[in-house]
Amino acid sequence: MRFDDLPHAEFAFPGPLRDKLVAAILTGAKTTTTALALGYERAGEPLPQVGDRSVVVDSAQRPVAVIETTDVRVLRLADVDLRHALDEGEGDESVAGWRAGHEEFWHTPEVRAELGDPDFTVDDDTLVVAERFRLLHRVAPGGEGGTREGA
Repeated sequence: MRFDDLPHAEFAFPGPLRDKLVAAILTGAKTTTTALALGYERAGEPLPQVGDRSVVVDSAQRPVAVIETTDVRVLRLADVDLRHALDEGEGDESVAGWRAGHEEFWHTPEVRAELGDPDFTVDDDTLVVAERFRLLHRVAPGGEGGTREGA
């Protein structure tokens, strides 16, 4: 599978959290992700669309997998459901636990700097992009080889 022309999918910032999320994608435990709608707006980027394919990169910016978006919903943070939270593959067993971890991340100095708002905070009405994806291809270390997951 060629992926040179695909956009990169970066989960969190480089470091331990990204490494954990990428590992969950590679094992199939992570099949959803959540982003702030405001982040897309501030970056001038379009929202993901069903059928979009992207290359997941690790903390060293190496390609590790190709994923395909299968569902996209824009909803209030208060409306994120348990299935989505569980499918994020981070070990949360409740929406409350999932939300606490995401709020902690979204309130970090890095996210606030990316949004250009040092006082940014989320509430029930904050719009989020709930994306579901499937793993199409694992990239073998150092190359394009790997295993196909069923496209």
